[in-house]
Amino acid sequence: MIRFLTAGESHGPELTGIIEGVPAGFTISKEFIDSYLKRRQKDTGSGGRMNIESDEVFILSGVVNNISTGAPIALRIKNKDWENWKDKDIEPYVVPRPGHADLIGTAKYDLNDIRLVLERSSARETAMRSAIGAIAIQVLETMGISIYGYVSCIGKVEYRYSDDFSLDQMRKLTDDSPVSCPDADKSKEMEKEISNARKKKDTLGGSITTIATGVPPTLGSYVHWDKKLDAKLARILMSIQSVKAIEVGDGIESSKNYGTSVQDQYVLNEKEIKKESNNLGGFEGGMTNGENIELTAYLKPISTTLTPIKSVNLVEKEETETVYERSDTCAVPRAVPIFESAMALEILNAVLNKTGGDNKKEIIKNFENIPSLNIDEFDLDNKVWKFGYESE
Repeated sequence: MIRFLTAGESHGPELTGIIEGVPAGFTISKEFIDSYLKRRQKDTGSGGRMNIESDEVFILSGVVNNISTGAPIALRIKNKDWENWKDKDIEPYVVPRPGHADLIGTAKYDLNDIRLVLERSSARETAMRSAIGAIAIQVLETMGISIYGYVSCIGKVEYRYSDDFSLDQMRKLTDDSPVSCPDADKSKEMEKEISNARKKKDTLGGSITTIATGVPPTLGSYVHWDKKLDAKLARILMSIQSVKAIEVGDGIESSKNYGTSVQDQYVLNEKEIKKESNNLGGFEGGMTNGENIELTAYLKPISTTLTPIKSVNLVEKEETETVYERSDTCAVPRAVPIFESAMALEILNAVLNKTGGDNKKEIIKNFENIPSLNIDEFDLDNKVWKFGYESE
């Protein structure tokens, strides 16, 4: 239902994007998208690029007078750094950075300079993905679905949200934190981790946890492997640069414990079937179960390090060390909106698959009829029966 494409190079004139499948009638605000892009430009741990760019989206089609028309939506973000590159003599880039797309990308496309790989594989592309996802977020919020992200780890400093405050408070605290962590004490420790990495001329990774609230049960399906929504979410989060692992709920800790302590046991809250816990991150059998969706993505340290590491020179055909290319020390603090956007796109896809409809009126009507897991909604025969297949 929802499809999107991005195009553009890190130091080229602009980033462009198209998102198709957004139904008609939803309010789409340029101001909201711009505010979302601003969240991606925190300077803690970032390199010099953030001192140059001040991202602003231009909506070129599919939205008229702030309302979606049902047509494909085209977006553009200008690269201000293009002014510094358009007349520049480009030095040959011949030493690939381990951990980056450099070596394999050059081999795959038979390119004559590594820079052609890094220009497209750069995380600069996520600016457009964030803009596209901000459209999905606006549509979901109309249906009462909200998405929150925060930094849950930088280096060895960890934090996990546990109802210390409301999710709306968490969003504000996360936005106010230099490292996008809602806990003030942990934020300071994370800043220190980044500072130490910079002093060592090294880089640092971490993790980002993303939570979706208001998601109704029964999105996704168990009947085919490629319809499981948790798998789809894992895929789209895994596609973001530097991500090396995805955890659904408390998946890592749950794997170490007994089933009786892990399964989210059912209880009746008046007539609503609820869970005593949410260890499984809002999913059962690849389908949403009405609890908050919770996924954590783990990001490796950035491949570009001030301290040279072993590599090879593809021209001189000999071992050497990497050459520094301007980059972040730690990209995790400003990556939160990227993951929120990715989650929003996949959840919106699942909602539209469930509700159908070409416009807001149809979709909202169908959304309100999604099962709520009220015990009176179930209509079981409660009779003995037999399997019967005509092939026998």
